[in-house]
Amino acid sequence: MPGRPEGRGPGRTAGNDGREESEAPRVTVWDDLVGQDRVVDRLRVAAKAARDVLDGRDATGMTHAWLFTGPPGSGRATAARAFAAALQCVSPDLALGGEPGCGHCDGCHTALTGTHADVDVVSTELLSIGVKETRDLVRRAAMSPAGGRWQVIVLEDADRLTEGAGNVLLKAIEEPAPRTVWMLCAPSVEDALPTIRSRCRHVSLRTPPVDAVADMLMRRDGIEPAMAAYAARATGGHIDRALRLATDEQARTRRAEVLRMPLQVADIGGCMTAAQRLVDAAAADAKEITAEMDARETEELRSALGASGPGGRLPSGTAGVVKELENRQKKRATRMQRDCLDLALVDLTAFYRDVLAVQLGAGVHLDNEDIRPSVEDIARSGPPEATLRRIEAILACRQAIDANVAPLLAVEAMALTLRAG
Repeated sequence: MPGRPEGRGPGRTAGNDGREESEAPRVTVWDDLVGQDRVVDRLRVAAKAARDVLDGRDATGMTHAWLFTGPPGSGRATAARAFAAALQCVSPDLALGGEPGCGHCDGCHTALTGTHADVDVVSTELLSIGVKETRDLVRRAAMSPAGGRWQVIVLEDADRLTEGAGNVLLKAIEEPAPRTVWMLCAPSVEDALPTIRSRCRHVSLRTPPVDAVADMLMRRDGIEPAMAAYAARATGGHIDRALRLATDEQARTRRAEVLRMPLQVADIGGCMTAAQRLVDAAAADAKEITAEMDARETEELRSALGASGPGGRLPSGTAGVVKELENRQKKRATRMQRDCLDLALVDLTAFYRDVLAVQLGAGVHLDNEDIRPSVEDIARSGPPEATLRRIEAILACRQAIDANVAPLLAVEAMALTLRAG
């Protein structure tokens, strides 16, 4: 998921002469929202209006349903979580006219770290969110806030709601419980049902500037400047992917394998081989991400069921519970493999976009500056029209996989078009 909420304190640092400096910039809930100043300003106004509502004053800047949209990596879920934390802010400074969202009071801290009683952050590891799960969510949303402020539901994958689930959610948004706030996240407004998006206040995020992402990687995660710049540029400003690329050598190796594909499709045999390698690389990436999660969940379940040590026998009558977990893990693995393959295709699209920029003499910075010779080789091999057809073939492949076409078949068809140009 986009962003990484942190419940950090205000911090105090030592100056060059050893004196403690209390003038260090104060951490707020908005710090992980990179390159989204306009969105932050808007949410700050809404959080102030929400405080006025709690104080019994008239306010028009707050509403009960929000739709956060933006491309992958823009931080739409991070924005929703930050806003949820600001709504729960209990800083003493509020009584003195301070802004909600200090970042270090108990309300902000617990909301950002996922332990606040009145903030539910919901995401799915499966391909869709069904009616049953949505009804459970609606029931939780109808509860009065334990802390007396707001009951907040952050639904990170609103685009994965089935039609039936969307209709269940619609009724809850049409007839909201007092002091309940829905925050839905989706890549675009088209990914939400028209009846739902028409009842939400829309917040649109953009892809963060590459320089801003690199700066955050250095400041927040301690990444070396050269690596931070490379990762931010290579991922086109996708925050989570940039962090993984900067910290995981295997991720960098797999990305390099993906970007060799344009050089491997000289003949039909090469196309088939390159397609298989791309699908295998996505599967390996997905397995690496899910393996540790699966092992932890399995061991926790076995322990809860009373298994006699690691690998020990389970009590009778518990096989069904274990089977249910295994099925859920298989579904998660399927989604993760598709997501990893889609990200590989995004990298491939960026490669050909760089090729097109070179062909047109655009003079812009390349996402793949580190492999400029390969980009220039492909640029010399054909006209811009061929490059556009190749980009269209990649987009068609993504759509086919999203429509449940077998991944290998979709990638093979794409590879043949990449060869033909």
